[in-house]
Amino acid sequence: MIGAIAGDIIGSAFEHDPTKSKNFALLQPGARFTDDSVLTVAVAQAILEKGDYGDAIREVGRRYPRSGYGLHFYHWLMSGETEPYNSFGNGSAMRVSPVGFAFDEEEKVLAEARRSAEVTHSHPEGIKGAQATALAVLLARKGCEKADIKREIQSRFGYDLERSLDDIRPAYSFDVTCQGSVPEAIIAFLESTSYEDAIRNAISLGGDSDTQACIAGGIAQAHYGALPVAIVDLVRVILPEDLWTIAEAFCKCFGIEIPGPTV
Repeated sequence: MIGAIAGDIIGSAFEHDPTKSKNFALLQPGARFTDDSVLTVAVAQAILEKGDYGDAIREVGRRYPRSGYGLHFYHWLMSGETEPYNSFGNGSAMRVSPVGFAFDEEEKVLAEARRSAEVTHSHPEGIKGAQATALAVLLARKGCEKADIKREIQSRFGYDLERSLDDIRPAYSFDVTCQGSVPEAIIAFLESTSYEDAIRNAISLGGDSDTQACIAGGIAQAHYGALPVAIVDLVRVILPEDLWTIAEAFCKCFGIEIPGPTV
């Protein structure tokens, strides 16, 4: 899940200044954590505490009210409403990576991904985006080949993963729907050669860069293993201490390696 948070932070600088290039400095001026990181940590807290996803999302989310939430989500977060609002936005997918790291059985991952999504994103596409992302994390973590991950996600969810980034990139633009961004983020992972390359792939599409890098980053960490120390250091510096403490506790609980800080 640290890989998802790092993707969010790196991608944040390009959210309103998109690029179609992979050639950029990873740490850009203005890089920050956004709602993607906050809500990923919230899902991790719910899993750690065996609590309710909605309660954890509200509790953690309200600590950081200016993190870039969408209008409908912000209203749900602050109003105390308990009913979901039928969203198919990619917010359900951006926050779900802890599910893929915490649970070991496919059906359990799919069930928990649904639970984490439907507190807000009750539309079938919102649930599907979360399930596809979490399952890709699980399959990558189990050591499945990329071709097998691709085949399983395509057959189970109907996403078109046959396109290449070069095919997608020229006409692609900002899209916050699950159906318009989750498949592209998964393709960014499938075409990657390393964790960093997956992040660069996702950002280079020129779309919802922080969220797509967050989604691709979670899957990439599960596949490639321990993150580069410099990238973990970046998260340590930018993520608030309370959020880092939850993320670190989650990683320790589920045996996810976190490289130590550089001196």
